Amino acid sequence: MPKQVLAVTQIHPVLSDFLSQHHYTVVYKPELSRAALLAEAADYEGIITSTKITFDPEMLDACSNLKWIGRMGSGMELIDLVYAAQKHIFCCSSPDGNANAVAEQALGMYLALQHNIFKSNIEVKKGIWLRDENRGTEIEGKTAGIIGLGNNGYKFAEKLSRLGMKVLAYDIEKKDISTPNIIQIADLEAIQSAADMISFHVPYNALTHHYFNRDFLAKMRQPFVLLNLSRGKVVDQAALLEGLNTGQITGAALDVWEREPLHKMTEQMQAEAGLLLAHPHFIGTSHIGGYTHEAVYKMSLSLKEKIEQFIVNI
Repeated sequence: MPKQVLAVTQIHPVLSDFLSQHHYTVVYKPELSRAALLAEAADYEGIITSTKITFDPEMLDACSNLKWIGRMGSGMELIDLVYAAQKHIFCCSSPDGNANAVAEQALGMYLALQHNIFKSNIEVKKGIWLRDENRGTEIEGKTAGIIGLGNNGYKFAEKLSRLGMKVLAYDIEKKDISTPNIIQIADLEAIQSAADMISFHVPYNALTHHYFNRDFLAKMRQPFVLLNLSRGKVVDQAALLEGLNTGQITGAALDVWEREPLHKMTEQMQAEAGLLLAHPHFIGTSHIGGYTHEAVYKMSLSLKEKIEQFIVNI
């Protein structure tokens, strides 16, 4: 039987051609459900995934011939890495591949909020001409608080620094990587005291579940903008809505949601999401931050290099 690789997300030819050269048949099934994969899991020696399918022990047991999993993107929370290691399944990701894409979208969302671009655009389309009401606020000279200083957080921090912002960053693991004139490592309390904007760039786990909640909101010392382009469950949507309604949060943008797509949310989550989307100072997108054409190439190249190294050594 020929070696098969399942791709449940888009990949660039730099990866698919490499796999073909190594005698793999790439099977592309972006709409494959969990139930369908469980039924055919034994057919695949490799799987390229994103955020669509959870590789828990049940799934990994069903993948009886699986040798490797490649994750297009950064977060590995959908793969039981401990159990995969016990089954000698090589797992890799490509967190460096979409960092610039995420940083560019975060910057675009932040600027759109600060300058009321989307709000004014909607009004103008309705024939409403408001200037004073849509007076913007410049980001130069303001203070950004970056929570999580991995690939995405660092890239965004660099861009903000170049635009004249003071960047304070907090990372539970990184205490000594302050970069002169770019990033200053700070504790969380210092960020909550000084930040005009908070942006989350953390993985999702038990420690980061609802990292932003009512308690976090209460500790912020001044009105601020909130961005989340990491994982949806990092931000409590109810607390975010409360902050927007009271004016403590002057603008917010989410590229990720507590459950995705929106129709998979509970009724309460859907109600909260509806109120957020109706708010004039909120921007929401469909988890597209790291999904640019260039990022697909860079993530595919990153996986190609890691999978190649694994294949050579088996």
